[in-house]
Amino acid sequence: MKIVVIGGTGLIGSKTVANLRQGRHEVVAASPHTGVNTITGRGLKEAVSGAQMVIDLSNSPSLEDEPALEFFETSGHNLFAAEAAAGVRHHVALSIVNDDRNPEIGYYRAKVAQERLIENSGIPYTIIRSTQFLEFLGGIADVSADGNIVDFARPVPAHRGGRRCCHRRRRGTRGAAKRHP
Repeated sequence: MKIVVIGGTGLIGSKTVANLRQGRHEVVAASPHTGVNTITGRGLKEAVSGAQMVIDLSNSPSLEDEPALEFFETSGHNLFAAEAAAGVRHHVALSIVNDDRNPEIGYYRAKVAQERLIENSGIPYTIIRSTQFLEFLGGIADVSADGNIVDFARPVPAHRGGRRCCHRRRRGTRGAAKRHP
């Protein structure tokens, strides 16, 4: 099976790509570093050509409200146009637990907008909502502190996120994921 991992050279993407390759899949690690840009569309059509599945692990380069929203909307529109043209059969995306319950956080609003694009794309999908990754704790603490108090959900290691994306591909959807047949 050909699987394209958008953000395939990043923290979670590189781990997902490694896990999928162990399963002997044809895997494309798609990112600007490999010539695939979901914002400009450069290399996107070629990357998804012949793919049965796309796993979107991309992330906005900015956590600020408007730039994050623009990233997810532009990237999503370009990605779904390319996926539809290529006949991709399933789209998997990584999102955040409770993103829809925190409308005061602009980045979370952008993730909710991304989820809505996925739901309205017409392509069967799975959305995996994960807690934050241990590797991001420093940055989360920096922006989440209220005086001497920092609230954290239970973070997971990034390698688990990569495995979780592969597991959903192999076994279907359970738990905190949203799925469209």
